[in-house]
Amino acid sequence: MPNNGLPESEQLRVYENILGTIGHTPLVRLAKLGRSLPVPLYAKVEFFNPGGSVKDRIGVTIIDAAERAGRLKPGGTIVEATSGNTGVGLAIVGAIRGYKCIFVMPDKMSQEKIQLLRAFGAKVVITPTAVAPEDPRSYYRVAERITAETPNSILADQYRNPENPRSHYLTTGPEIWEQTGGKVTDVIIGMGTGGTYSGVGKYLKEQNPRVKIVGVDVVGSILKEIWQNRGQIPAGVEAITYKVEGIGEDFLPATSDLSQVDEIVRVNDKESFHWTRRLVAEEGIFAGGSSGSAVAGAMQYCRDLSGDRLAVVLLPDSGSRYLSKVFDDKWMRENGFLESEWGEATLREVLGAKSITTLIAASTSDRISDVVAKMKEFGISQLPAMNGDGEVVGLVREGDLLTYLLENSAERPGEQPIQSLLQPAPPSLPAHAPLSDAMPELVKHSSVLVTDGGHVVGILTKIDVLDFIQR
Repeated sequence: MPNNGLPESEQLRVYENILGTIGHTPLVRLAKLGRSLPVPLYAKVEFFNPGGSVKDRIGVTIIDAAERAGRLKPGGTIVEATSGNTGVGLAIVGAIRGYKCIFVMPDKMSQEKIQLLRAFGAKVVITPTAVAPEDPRSYYRVAERITAETPNSILADQYRNPENPRSHYLTTGPEIWEQTGGKVTDVIIGMGTGGTYSGVGKYLKEQNPRVKIVGVDVVGSILKEIWQNRGQIPAGVEAITYKVEGIGEDFLPATSDLSQVDEIVRVNDKESFHWTRRLVAEEGIFAGGSSGSAVAGAMQYCRDLSGDRLAVVLLPDSGSRYLSKVFDDKWMRENGFLESEWGEATLREVLGAKSITTLIAASTSDRISDVVAKMKEFGISQLPAMNGDGEVVGLVREGDLLTYLLENSAERPGEQPIQSLLQPAPPSLPAHAPLSDAMPELVKHSSVLVTDGGHVVGILTKIDVLDFIQR
């Protein structure tokens, strides 16, 4: 007689396959981090999903809908543009149901995410981060091209697929309502594709229209500006690159229903990583960088609430995907997110401590009088001189300018270009280099140029370093 196995049981937590374990994640009070807040703050800990993130929820609903519609047939291929977590959710479904997977990721994503997707047998394509969404090299456009070129494939399309917010309307929202006994008043959620806050907000506001949905955006993203401008990108507003993964956007995804959002708070990279580390150190919750963003936003928002409210913050994923970044002291120091002893400090940290953090430079065609005025304006004694291609070709110093002006006082010397007065450019060192590596060059040359990505981003002098060490 064949053994038919155990019957499925939600109560006993017995399932036919791993997909049955998605959802029903715990709500955990942040007793230590929230001790100074006037309200209780609970975390919806989404890394309890089998793929380690909130995106497991949408992976199932997206594929179920594609199968029902006949768009995805046996042996087909799932393609998606992802920061990693949606890819994992889709890869789990693909592994169980026999689909191939191709995922396109921006190059700022952690190596752990790439390796995890490959562990599921997926093909991973890496694209540049710092390009516009409509650029053919962007991960959105590359994913579309691969889908068009691959027979029997679908683009999961989390940015436009209505199954994204629908999955949170059907699962995440009801869970929060049930777990809080209907007492929830404020839910704080990081903003990305918009599926989570749109679905959760729709469900909870149907139960209680007074529930507030608070979005958390990151500095560099433009979602807050779009929300403030009634769903349109304001003229002149552009996204800039930032380090936190899986949060923020440079456009408004179609899955975003901004009418569900009551307020948006904004946090930066450093705050995000600070709270990520505090989560594990003080609460024992090992979450990722976007979870730190959400907590930073929750701490900012909740401090002004009245004591009769109950807040929930959603933590999207696990810290295991960021061991080489947020939880790596060296990476944190190199990117200016972690204080260090001066000998271990990077040149980026020293630059960041200056009163003027941007590069002040001259052009080789600038007049002497203009360079003197610039030195006076910024209180500096030397300037890198750049040619028309943006390359540093020399250094102009106040002592050389003074000598020339005194020796040529009768010849309107201020009108002359500085090119003939240039000294050789000081040596260059990368921004991630430790200060200790720069000390011999500083002693010898009095200054060093600091580069990042092959471009000069600053100059450090002996007085800059002395000031940094003294502080």
